[in-house]
Parts: sequence; C-alpha cells; structure tokens
Amino acid sequence: MNPQDPRQTEFGLVRDMLAAVDVLKNFDPAVIEPIVEPVRQAGRLMLTGEGSSRIFPAKNAMVHARRQGDALAIATEAASQASEYDLSNSAVCGVSNSGRTAEVIRLFHKLKSGGHSKRFSITAHAGSTLESIADVAFTLKCGGESAVAATKSVLEQALHHRALVDAVAGRPLPRARLGEVADMVRSALTTEIDPALTARIASAGTIYWAGRNDGVAEELTLKTNEITRKPADFLPGTYAAHGVEEVMQGGDVLLWVSPFEDAEAKFADVLEKGVGMTIIAISSRPTRFPTILVPDAGDLSGYVEMAAGWNVLVATGLKLGINLDKPQRARKVGNEFTG
Repeated sequence: MNPQDPRQTEFGLVRDMLAAVDVLKNFDPAVIEPIVEPVRQAGRLMLTGEGSSRIFPAKNAMVHARRQGDALAIATEAASQASEYDLSNSAVCGVSNSGRTAEVIRLFHKLKSGGHSKRFSITAHAGSTLESIADVAFTLKCGGESAVAATKSVLEQALHHRALVDAVAGRPLPRARLGEVADMVRSALTTEIDPALTARIASAGTIYWAGRNDGVAEELTLKTNEITRKPADFLPGTYAAHGVEEVMQGGDVLLWVSPFEDAEAKFADVLEKGVGMTIIAISSRPTRFPTILVPDAGDLSGYVEMAAGWNVLVATGLKLGINLDKPQRARKVGNEFTG
C-alpha cells in the first residue's frame, strides 16, 4: 500500500486502513476501567457480536488470555447462539459498529428482561439502540468507516478487549508499547507487495487463509470476500493438510499467517506438490514459501499480521480493477434491528 499513490488514497478503505496507525497510537487502555472490577467479580466473560466486530477482537483477546494462563473464563459466540446459553453468571460485552445490529440487540433485550446487570457495549456511534440497553457503553474514537469493509474500527474494538483482559489479570497494557506496534503496523501496511504475488492471488479461483484460530486469518478471509469479491475459506491450524485438499485446485492460492515451522514440509508436499497450488506466507521469519515479512510484535503480532493482510488484499483488489469502497451486495449493517 502506497500512501503517496493518489490511485490508492482516493479510496476511503485505504485511508481507514492507514488511520489504524493513529488508532493504536492514541488508544488509552484505561478507558475500560469502569468494567474491570465487574468482569473480575463475574469471573466469566462472553464477547459477542457479528462478523468483523467479533472475529478478530474477541478471538485475539481470548487466545492471548489463554496463553497467559489467565483465570478469567472467556468465551465468544455470535449473538444468536449466545442467546441460547445461560449467561446469568457471565459479564457480556456486545460489539456493533452501528449499534443497530439485530442479533446483538435481541440478546441484550433478553438479558435485560431477565435481570442481567453486567451488559457492556462497544459501538462507533453514540446514542444507539444497543447503547441504550447496556449497563456501561463505550464509543470508539476512530469514527465511522468510509467503506463497507471495516478495518480501523476492528483494531480499536480489539484493543478494548485486549485492554480489558489484561487489566482484569492485573497486567495493564502499556500505552507506550502501542506506539511501537503502531509503527510496525505502518510498516506492514506500506511494504510493497511483489507484483508477481499480487497477480497470482488475483488470478486464483479460491483464496484460502490458514493460521491460528486467533481471529487474524479468519478476519482476513471475510475481508477477501469484501475487498476482492473472490471466494475465500479459512482453514484453522493445519486443517489444510487434513482432507480439504480433495477439492482444492491448482489455480488456488493459500495465504498462511505465521506458519507452524514443523508443518511447512507437509503443506509443501500436500498442497504445492499434490495439488499444484501456490502457498504464500505472512510471517516475521523467512519460510520455505514466498514470504511477506512483517516485524515481530510479540503478543501483539496479530495487529501487524492483520495490516499485512490488508495490504495484500488492497493490492489484489487494485489489480482486479475493483472499487474497494463499494461491494455489490455487502452492507455496513448486515442485519439491522427494526423493532
């Protein structure tokens, strides 16, 4: 992504992606302080939302907490399924950019009518329906998204969740560290992608994303649909080598985020040799595949990997001549509450 190229910055999507750098620099982890003690007392936290408002924000925070061995029991589920659970003893955080997402609002109405008192919301707009039925409400500082595909708000939502789980565990997220990661995100966004790789991805029948179930590759799968208009599939862990190769085609591409080093040979044998497809890695270390190198941000690496994925998808969309801001069918509010 080249911020000096007017062909790119004419798109609101690109400007929002670049604005994510300032989102990281300006985020104050103390913003979540009002709900730290209620969540700590509950000992259980459900992170819910739909699409981009849940995939990376919830899963990345949850995986981080598990790696730290935190006592807080964190779960994530889309709101309709979450409404089938007994959440009476859980704090519940619902995320919706618009604050009008039907599934989340129905869940919060159900919880409120049942006397639930730990309902927290995160929205991009103040005064929304969701905010009105939350016990504590937060409004993002990043502003509205210019395009249908959410980017800068996804990272700010994720920062809210990350700051919360760290604070509950008694290890506040250092604000200075976010400035360092912001510079890494800028680097990942502005690294030139090899035109040969872009052309290969643009010509793919299906674009597969592989990686940990930490929200990064899964969120980039959704962004692939929204930005490139191509079929895409998320293959968690090493699932790509466990049967799905039966339906893969030689013209397909697999983008692998932070590959497991001990699985590289198997992927090369099963997918490159067996299927004839192309594997491209996004990683902080060299791999046996063509690799888009990114800085190592440690336990905040997901934010940098996400930015690198956005960069790849913008390059692919531009190669395909797509209007990055205006999908044919996707909407900013996927399912708007009308009650």
